[in-house]
Amino acid sequence: MISNITTFGNIQNLITKKHILILFFLLGSLVYAENIDVPKTVLKGIPFNVKIENLPDSVNSVLFQYQNENLEKRFSFNIKNNSVDTTLILSSSGTIKIFFNNEFKQTNEIRTLPGWLSIVPPLLAILLALILRQVIVSLIAGIYIGSVFIFDYNPLIGLFRVVDHYVITALIDPSHVSIIVFSMMIGGVVGVVSATGGMTGLANFVIRFARSSRSGMISGWLLGIFIFFDDYANTLIVGKLMRPITDRLRVSRQKLAYIVDSTSAPIASIFIISTWIGYEVGLIHDGLKIIGSDFNAYEVFLQTIPFRFYPIAAIFFVFLTSYMQRDFGPMYKAEKAVRDEGINADENSTVTQDLLEGSFTIRDIENPKWYNGAIPIFIILIGTFTGLIYTGYENLIAAGETDFSFRNLISNSDSSKSLLWASFIAGIIAVLMTVAQKIISLKDAVDAWFKGMRSMLLAMLILTLAWSLGAVTQELRTADYLISLLNDVIDPKFLPVLVFIICAITSFATGTSWGIMAIVMPLAVPLAHSISISSNLPPAESQIILFGVISSVLAGSVFGDHCSPISDTTIMSSMASSCDHIEHVRTQIPYSILIASVTMIFGDILTAYGVSPYIAILIIFGLLTAALLLIGKKLPNYKLR
Repeated sequence: MISNITTFGNIQNLITKKHILILFFLLGSLVYAENIDVPKTVLKGIPFNVKIENLPDSVNSVLFQYQNENLEKRFSFNIKNNSVDTTLILSSSGTIKIFFNNEFKQTNEIRTLPGWLSIVPPLLAILLALILRQVIVSLIAGIYIGSVFIFDYNPLIGLFRVVDHYVITALIDPSHVSIIVFSMMIGGVVGVVSATGGMTGLANFVIRFARSSRSGMISGWLLGIFIFFDDYANTLIVGKLMRPITDRLRVSRQKLAYIVDSTSAPIASIFIISTWIGYEVGLIHDGLKIIGSDFNAYEVFLQTIPFRFYPIAAIFFVFLTSYMQRDFGPMYKAEKAVRDEGINADENSTVTQDLLEGSFTIRDIENPKWYNGAIPIFIILIGTFTGLIYTGYENLIAAGETDFSFRNLISNSDSSKSLLWASFIAGIIAVLMTVAQKIISLKDAVDAWFKGMRSMLLAMLILTLAWSLGAVTQELRTADYLISLLNDVIDPKFLPVLVFIICAITSFATGTSWGIMAIVMPLAVPLAHSISISSNLPPAESQIILFGVISSVLAGSVFGDHCSPISDTTIMSSMASSCDHIEHVRTQIPYSILIASVTMIFGDILTAYGVSPYIAILIIFGLLTAALLLIGKKLPNYKLR
């Protein structure tokens, strides 16, 4: 018995030692599991990055052997911190073999493409959007042609990869999923508060103060600012509720449509909580990821707000024309006719009703309560702020940091979680408030929530395709090619204004802001980063250029969203105000061009040369006021008797 026990103990001891050796071997393999990153597709003559990480201590040399039918070259690289990070330039396709300490490690096939092919996918997407006026079709076409280039010019394989590679990859990214869920839940909240009279109650609170043409226009402006969380909800609610009031106060339908349009997309694009924020933060996040920046995307979003001169100035100019009661161009003629005659010419608007399909429902609720709209919005605001502080604190604690300043908390926060928590809780509260007050049934409240979510589906589809196109341009190294063309041509200080012009023109021509943001952001951010480095700008100036370019993409795209005759919000502004669509576009355009011209010169260019954005905003406000005094004509202030 004793002998048997001893034998078993020896065997157990041997097995244990063997297992320990295996465990140490596996752990060592995990620690030193080298990660070799060599791209499969590169551009001829354009530098590309090669990375090898987690090299074992025993490796003291890394050799690359490149060869094709006519050429063979060898490249040796220095090892630093157990890794290699370098660039190569190739002029033809070939094979790269990698050796550690002169021992073969692995083989990589590399395809080289002409550089000009890399700009075809985004360029095709823009051109088709201009011609077809269909952003989804344009984005799919851009993704497809890029996929064909990447997958060996095979049109069938390229078609399959659009869905099973690029779209799926975009949807399985956790940060992308968070943005989609948050945006849809915000849509759900908007759907509930709109359907249950919450927005109407808020609107009634504002319009009680409208007793003259001046106060009526200012009330519409304030209402447009209060409904900051969605441009569609803003357009429909402000236009619908203010139209009978402004008619009575002898304000033209053209002016109402202008007020509605200029406080919808502009306010939604810059406010810290809106259906736009998830989209914008997502694009910023991906742009920063391309350049390897560790900036927090939400913090960058906040820091770019003062640089978004066009939407800020557009909102200010609405107040300015309303308070001063001065107008110029076609708007003055429209306003003067209504003040003189008291009759609006646009009683029968012919704008399309199709855009209302799937949008938010605004019910006629008897005695609507303002707090049914205010409380869910307040919960989103406070909930998001609290979530940012909480997640920032948790992340700092986990990292062993002791600096709990507000800036550091926000920088280390998780905006995705914060926005998800806040919008989810707000949706629950909105439904519970509705049911508890017996405004509508639980079924109708849930239906309104789902309808609000459905209203975001088109935007989320565009966003998913935009992410996919961004992935294509990354694989094709479009930004690298553009950088190689423009690096020595563009002064980095003029890059923000150039980006604004490009985005303004293309968004106006296509009638979409989100599509243009998605196409341009992945190209503009790396371009700004590279040009700043090649120009030897100090970090502070490089950051200003980067923030300026990001702001210009977002602000320039807004220009088209609220000015283009084919933009959905422009059409909906005409429709909600019962204004002839062409009349709305014709009267608004002179104002938009004036604002864009002033903000480009005294906003984008001045701040690129170091002027504070706040000083630039004051200069812009002053110049717009002076311009209105100089070219605007005074209108009488009609008062109710």
